[in-house]
Amino acid sequence: MTRDYYEVLGVARGCTQEEIKRSFRQLAMQHHPDRNPGSAEAEVRFREINEAYAVLSDPEKRGQYDTYGRVGGAPGFEGFAGAGFGEIFDMFFGGQGGRRPAGPRRGPDLRYRLDLEFREAVFGVEKEIEVPRHETCATCSGSGAAAGTAPIRCPECNGQGQVRRAMQSILGQVVNIVPCPRCRGEGEIVENPCAGCAGSGRTQSVRRLRVKVPAGVDDGDQIRLGGEGEAGAKGGGHGDLYVAVRVGGDPVLRRVERDIYYDLGVSFPQAALGDTIEVPTVDGVYQLEIPAGTQYGTKLRIAGHGVPHVRTGRRGDQVVIVHVITPTKLSAEEKRAFEALGGRTGLPAAAPKNLLDKLRDTLGI
Repeated sequence: MTRDYYEVLGVARGCTQEEIKRSFRQLAMQHHPDRNPGSAEAEVRFREINEAYAVLSDPEKRGQYDTYGRVGGAPGFEGFAGAGFGEIFDMFFGGQGGRRPAGPRRGPDLRYRLDLEFREAVFGVEKEIEVPRHETCATCSGSGAAAGTAPIRCPECNGQGQVRRAMQSILGQVVNIVPCPRCRGEGEIVENPCAGCAGSGRTQSVRRLRVKVPAGVDDGDQIRLGGEGEAGAKGGGHGDLYVAVRVGGDPVLRRVERDIYYDLGVSFPQAALGDTIEVPTVDGVYQLEIPAGTQYGTKLRIAGHGVPHVRTGRRGDQVVIVHVITPTKLSAEEKRAFEALGGRTGLPAAAPKNLLDKLRDTLGI
């Protein structure tokens, strides 16, 4: 399940955009994989930080997150990419972070929104999805150059991917380091582009996958599929795919964590005398015993008919809330029957005793 975005960035909910930006910059530099080579924990933390910033830095998305605890979107595919170390510098320091590495780079992560029915989320399901993504070009193996050729070193930046621009200001000459406009920061130029990918090194495709959704997933949970994201530049490996689950509702049942709730209406005679009533559950119809003297609002539990825990498989309960229905119209016979039970005396009925009252009666207090 996705962690709270404010917690990820270490900021309070009422913080300013400047505080969000400052915290993101510090954390992104601290946990970037380039600064923590070989650390899987740093890589996961870095992706969390980027995802949290992508939402909280956008006022509209932040408003949705504050209201609903998540950010909605169009059904199906949603893409997002983690920033590279040089790109973080570009974001905050105007492009002075130096060139991007010329070799293979890991591809961005992707997100896919998967809509599930109520019972599919309870019991789990296997779904086939189609994810549009980029693949490494099979013709040029990601180099972008035609067969028999190779990219050449950019003559404008001499393969550095960046150039120095001097500007005159009131404080004197200021030198800015910016990405090379000719090679766009790559340090290389493809003179003879590959016909298969037009020199980009990647081609667009649709990846078909089967996703096993475990029993008990809830709205907002995510399933990570390693290596199923975008292909990286220069023949780099794929990023990851995050399948974000959205669970639909049920006409009569509602879910609260691992318990399922159902509102049951009963008549006065059923509540007073007791009855056996069929109630719906996710497992089918259940014969529920209504004890004699059941009061309005009584909660009856059907053990083990709730939602399984994602890891342990242990199921919650179904909670049936009893609502004693007062009839709005009575026949003459029904009126006589109610009159015989006591009718209108002008006196209040005795309220049901709570646990403390019962204890006092037992102790004779």
